[in-house]
Amino acid sequence: MIHKPKMQNETSIQRATGITISACFALLLSACGPDATEPETTHPPTVQTTPAPEQTLQSKATDVPRNAYFGDTHVHTGWSADAGMDGAILSPEDAYKFAMGEKIKSNTGMDAQIGRAYDWFMITDHSDGMGVINEVIAGNPEMMKDETLKRWSEALNSGDEKRAAAAKSELIVMQSEERLPAVIMDPKWMKSAWEKTIDAAEKYNSPGKFTTFIAFEWTVNANGGNNLHRNVIYRGGAENARKVLPLTTFETQDPEDLWAWMAIYEKNSREKLLAIPHNGNMSNGRMFEEQRFDGSPMTAEWAQQREKYERLYEVSQIKGQSESHPYLSPDDEFASWDLWDRGNLILKPKPHGKEDYQFEYWREALKSGLRLEGELGTNPFKLGANAGTDTHTGISATEEDNFFGKFKTLEPSDIERWDFPLLAGPTDTYWGWEQSASGAMGVWATENTREAIWDAMYRRETFATTGSRLRLRFFGGFEYSKSDLEEADIIATAYAKGVPMGGDLNSAPGGKVPSFVVVAMKDPDGANLDRVQIIKGWLGADGKTHEKVYDVQWSGDREPGTDGKLPAVGNTVNLEDASYSNSIGAPELKGIFTDPDFDASQKAVYYVRVLEIPTPRWTLYDKVRNGAHPGDEVPLVHQERGFSSPIWYTP
Repeated sequence: MIHKPKMQNETSIQRATGITISACFALLLSACGPDATEPETTHPPTVQTTPAPEQTLQSKATDVPRNAYFGDTHVHTGWSADAGMDGAILSPEDAYKFAMGEKIKSNTGMDAQIGRAYDWFMITDHSDGMGVINEVIAGNPEMMKDETLKRWSEALNSGDEKRAAAAKSELIVMQSEERLPAVIMDPKWMKSAWEKTIDAAEKYNSPGKFTTFIAFEWTVNANGGNNLHRNVIYRGGAENARKVLPLTTFETQDPEDLWAWMAIYEKNSREKLLAIPHNGNMSNGRMFEEQRFDGSPMTAEWAQQREKYERLYEVSQIKGQSESHPYLSPDDEFASWDLWDRGNLILKPKPHGKEDYQFEYWREALKSGLRLEGELGTNPFKLGANAGTDTHTGISATEEDNFFGKFKTLEPSDIERWDFPLLAGPTDTYWGWEQSASGAMGVWATENTREAIWDAMYRRETFATTGSRLRLRFFGGFEYSKSDLEEADIIATAYAKGVPMGGDLNSAPGGKVPSFVVVAMKDPDGANLDRVQIIKGWLGADGKTHEKVYDVQWSGDREPGTDGKLPAVGNTVNLEDASYSNSIGAPELKGIFTDPDFDASQKAVYYVRVLEIPTPRWTLYDKVRNGAHPGDEVPLVHQERGFSSPIWYTP
């Protein structure tokens, strides 16, 4: 298929809704021969405004998850203070309509419509000052008594985007330094907005069709901007959520206090909560620091609480990736992608330089957790794969040719938005081109309901993508054989003989070596797959952690070179018209991997990374639309990817 960009007036969808694992599983498991990579010559289908009927794989085994449901765990509307100060006006209801596939008007008045509806969705507006910005803009008399708020109100109503952006940056800095005006920290302003947020979630929740969750973001910017944010997700409904206002950082910035708040809520409501830590690449080395928030030593109870309430981690979002870093993984040729390499939200440099990287990235945390488990009795960093957008427009659009940016000022237009300031600090600036059109999370669940999807998140049966709807399955066990790949129902067999992503393998029986079943299928409307890799981390006999990247399956007839590296898949991207061809790569990749370096006495953790072939980045689509000429520092091509939650081995 030749994929061409949608032009400025074509930001609406081209494809149908309906996004379960429905595609006949025989297709998912079919071999990838030469014919599978032949280029298609048909054009993408035209827009459908009626969702396609949901299809479910029929099987004798009905007690295992058969469908991958896609959603976004990180969405802000104009009710978040920073979004509202940037000019966002969309409400939670607008965001839900967009996520369901309806056409809406964006914050700048453009038609906006997602390419494919989500299966589930949530609004995670900041609890700090939730709804306050609407009062500031409206000139609330009580707030206008404060000179700072009066100045902000004037800037936001001036029509001067640069003046408004400066006010937004000032708010972020003041919040991170705990200098916000007292009047906007009064919880009375939040109550109405929280009620309406709950109302919207209840209104659009349609079990079996479109699931919504009640949620909020707890926005810790510790020590002057260090990103320690968490999204708190409710398993239950409105009745109990209405009884307690969300926790704010006006009350506390210590994650232990958040976990205690969650424990009290669970005890009183008899309903569960989950907290997802955000991208750690802007935490200045604090997300996975090996001490408590106040600097005191870690304890067994601290580790138990973190493992209980923080089950997933945001690997990718608009603000770059937190999988790994070239400094931490110098032998990983794919570690250098979507890097945001400043210290924190207000661009303070890392206090200890490169030493801080080891406490910011998922892979390093997974490895460190193996060591800490021996010291604390519990692995505090036992984190599955999550991705979300962190959009501050109410528009969760991860399609590269339909990307609406993080803030209203960076919605599509004829401006060169890659050259527009995204976040500005005292010494540096994040530029528009550094945004990523990422990400989304797939959840393997038995049905599309709050309970089933939340439970799948809790057991970590999830996979993260940079926005692609590729599908990924990962199982580990000691009884798999190559013949299992030919089973009529490989998924039932995989569950019966092992554990899915997010699970645990214990002591190897009788000296056996673990094997892993990996099945990946391309996004039905996207790019072919380049390769499937397994990343292994382990704790050596020397007490140090190690890692290795294995190429498990790949497209074409490539062979690893003498250095062990697999040659690149190629690149079909046309820089003149932002098109690409699926004439390379494979639609499906599957295989069984047996760890050739297994030591039954050593703790280990494994996860899967899937790479697509190179495709146009949103910056290239903008370049073609506007006839502009971005600088050499602006990437125009990238490789979308996905990550499974890990499987842990404990002797």
